[in-house]
Amino acid sequence: MATKNNQVNFSDYVRRFWKLFFYSFGGVILFFLLASWGFFGKMPSFDELENPDTNIATEIISSDGKTIGKFYKENRTPVKYEDLPQHLVKALVATEDERFYEHSGIDARGTLRAVSSLGRSGGASTITQQLAKNLFHGEGSKFLPFRIIQKCKEWIIATKLERQYTKQEIIALYLNKVDFVNGAVGIRSAAKIYMNKEPKNLSIEESALFVGMLKNPALFNPTKEKRKEKVLNRRNTVFDQMVKNNFITKEIAEALKKRPVKINFKPESHSEGMATYFREYIREELKEWVKNNPNDDGEEYDIYTDGLKIYTTIDSRMQQYAEEAVSEHLANLQKEFFRRQKDNPNAPFLDITPEETDKIIKQAMKNSERWRVMSINGKSDEEIIKSFDVETKMKIFTWKGERDTIMKPKDSILYYKHFLQAGMMAMEPQTGNVKAWVGGINYKYFQYDHVGQGARQVGSTFKPFVYATCIDRLGKSPCEMILDAPFTIPKGDNNDKDWTPNNSDGKYRGLVSMKKALANSINTVSARLINEVGAPAVVDMVKKLGVTANIPNRPAIALGAVEITVEEMVAAFSTFANEGVYVKPQLITKIEDKNGVVIYQSTPETHDVVNKDVAYTVIKLMEGVTESGTGSRLRWAASAPSNFLTGVPYNIKGPVAGKTGTSQNNSDGWFIGMVPNLAAGVWVGNEDRSAHFKETSLGQGATMALPIYGIFMRKCLADKSLNVSQKPFEKPANFSITVDCAPEPSRVVDSTAIDSLAAPIDTQPDANDVGI
Repeated sequence: MATKNNQVNFSDYVRRFWKLFFYSFGGVILFFLLASWGFFGKMPSFDELENPDTNIATEIISSDGKTIGKFYKENRTPVKYEDLPQHLVKALVATEDERFYEHSGIDARGTLRAVSSLGRSGGASTITQQLAKNLFHGEGSKFLPFRIIQKCKEWIIATKLERQYTKQEIIALYLNKVDFVNGAVGIRSAAKIYMNKEPKNLSIEESALFVGMLKNPALFNPTKEKRKEKVLNRRNTVFDQMVKNNFITKEIAEALKKRPVKINFKPESHSEGMATYFREYIREELKEWVKNNPNDDGEEYDIYTDGLKIYTTIDSRMQQYAEEAVSEHLANLQKEFFRRQKDNPNAPFLDITPEETDKIIKQAMKNSERWRVMSINGKSDEEIIKSFDVETKMKIFTWKGERDTIMKPKDSILYYKHFLQAGMMAMEPQTGNVKAWVGGINYKYFQYDHVGQGARQVGSTFKPFVYATCIDRLGKSPCEMILDAPFTIPKGDNNDKDWTPNNSDGKYRGLVSMKKALANSINTVSARLINEVGAPAVVDMVKKLGVTANIPNRPAIALGAVEITVEEMVAAFSTFANEGVYVKPQLITKIEDKNGVVIYQSTPETHDVVNKDVAYTVIKLMEGVTESGTGSRLRWAASAPSNFLTGVPYNIKGPVAGKTGTSQNNSDGWFIGMVPNLAAGVWVGNEDRSAHFKETSLGQGATMALPIYGIFMRKCLADKSLNVSQKPFEKPANFSITVDCAPEPSRVVDSTAIDSLAAPIDTQPDANDVGI
C-alpha cells in the first residue's frame, strides 16, 4: 500500500513539473511575442531596420576632397567596412564578442554563464545586441523589471539585425554608432579627433586604444592625464584578448605593450578649425535652401542629422594660405596699433567725443552674450550695466593664443575694440568658384563676417569702375592725357553743393595719362572722368558688375565714398579678368544625401557687362598699379625698412592687375589683385570706424591690406599643384586700343614709396580725399 501511494505521489510531481515547465515555456514565448509585437513599447519596423536612424553629421567638403567642417547634433560620419583596418575589427571581436561569427545575435553560452554567475563573470551582450541598444533605445532603465524587458527587446532586435545585415555590415554599423566622448561619435570622428587621421590609417595600438575605450569611454578617456595608466592597461588588455583568440602572437603583444599611448588630439567644433566664417555663411545659406527643397517625403532636410555632403568650391590649400596670410600680417601690424594707442586717452578711438565713445560702449554691452544671458534671467538694465564694472575671470583672445585673466567686462570691450579685423576672398574669374574665404581673425571671439556680411567704404578701389565706364561709354584709352589740377564740380542735379576734391598727397602733376593717374590714384583725374561720363552711367556699370549696395548718383562716388562687401568687390573686379563677363560667386557645387544621391547641382549665373576689348583695357590699366603705382610693393625683391610690412619681399614677377584703396581717416584699407585665373580681395580695418591709425602711412591699403595679398599669392605660387597662372592676360584678337603708353616726362611721387614710411605723415586727407 505504501508503495502504491509513493508511486502515485511521484507521478503527481512529474505532472506538476511538466505543467510548470510548459506554462513557463509558454509564458516566455508569449512574453517574447508580446515584446516583438510592441506590447512593451514600440519595436523598430522593417523599414527602420533597413534604414536605422543614425543621426549622421553633414560634411562640408572642399574642392580638393578634404572635410573642412561638419554640422551635427552628434559628430558622426559613417565609414564603410572595407575602410576599416582588419586589426581594428579583430581587436573588437576579440574583446567584445569572441563568438561573433558563430552566433545569430545572441551568444547562448555567454548568456548562460552570465545568468549562472549572476553577472559576476561579465555581461553577455554581443556586438549585435550592443548595436541594437545603441540604435533603438540607448541605455534604458536601471529598474530591474524594465531592464529585463529591455534586454528581451535587445535579443529580438539583435536576431532581426542578424537576418537583415551581414556580419561585416553589423561591425561597421556598430563602430559608426558608438560614442567615444569629446564630441567624437563613431570611429571616423574618433580617428579624426584623437589621431587626426582616417580609420583606415590607424595603427594596431591605436585600434586597440579605441576598442579599449568601448567598455567605458569616459573612464578610459586618453585625454585625461590622471587616467593614463588606466588607459594603457586597458589597451594592453585588448592585446591579451587578441592573443587569446589567435589574432596576434604573444611576442607581438608584448612588443606592442611597450609602446606608449600617443594621441594627436584635435577637437572639432563649429567655432574652430578651417574656414569657420565660410562654414557659418554656408549654414545660413543651407537653412534657406532646405525650406525650398524638401526631401521625397515632402519634409525639410535636417542639416544636423541627415548626413548630407556639401561639396564646396573652397580649396583647402588656398584656404590655409589665406588664413595664414591674415594671421601673419595682422599679428604683426596689431603690435604697431597697440603701440600707437598708448598715449591716446580715448584709445582706441580718434576724433570723437566722450559721449560718442560712451554710446559705442553701451551698444557693445547690449550686443554682448553677458547682456543676453542676464536679461533672460530677469536682471534689470541697471543691474546688467553695473555687472560690467565688476572684475571677473575670463579668457581673452591674443595673437599668441588664449589667455586667462581678470578684467572688468567693460574693459574687455575696449580691449577688443583695439583689434584690427580683416575680410579676404579669392575666386576663379572664369567659373565664379570661391577658393578662399576668411571673414575675420578668429571666429570664436569675433563672429561678424567681413566678407559676405560687412560692407565697408571701398576708397580708391572704386576708381577702376569709373575708368571702365569712360572707356566703354566714351571710347577713352589708357594713354589719353588728363589734367591733374585743382578742379571743382559745381552744384547741380546730383550734387547738392560745389565739390572740389584734393589729392591725398596735396600735389598736382599737370597732364598725366589715365594709366598713370590710376596707378597713382590721383583723385582730381577720377573726378574729371566722372564729371564727363556722368555719375548715373557709373552707377549703372557698378550694378551690372553685381554690386547690390545702394550707390548714390553723386560725383563723390568716384573716390569710393560707398560701402560694398569684399565678396561683391572681388566678383566685380573678376569680370574684367573674365573678358567682361560677370560670374556670380559660387560656394557650393553640389549636395548629396546620405546615400550619395545628388539632390542639388549648381548652375553658374552669368551675364555680359563690357566687351573683351574694354575688359582687357581695364586690366592693363590696373597692371600699372602694381608696376609703378600704389601696389608696386608686390614687386619688391628686398626687405623693407619698416617692421610693420609683413612678408616682404613678396617678389611677385608675373603680371598682376590690382588696386589699393584707403577710406576717410584711414578707417578702411583695401587691396584687390588679379592674375588670369585667380582674383583675391582684402579689406582691413577696426570694427568701429572711429578706431583707426592716425598716420596714413600705416592706415592706407598698401600697408594694411596689400601685405596679406602678397603673402597669400607668394604661398599659392610656390604650391605648383594649384596651377596659379603667372602668364600675361590674354589679349583679344584684333585688339586696337593703345594700352602701352610712351614714357611721361615728370616723375610721379608715390605716396606709398619706401621713404614715406620712415616718418609719420602729419597732414590728414579731408572728407573729400577718400582713397589712395
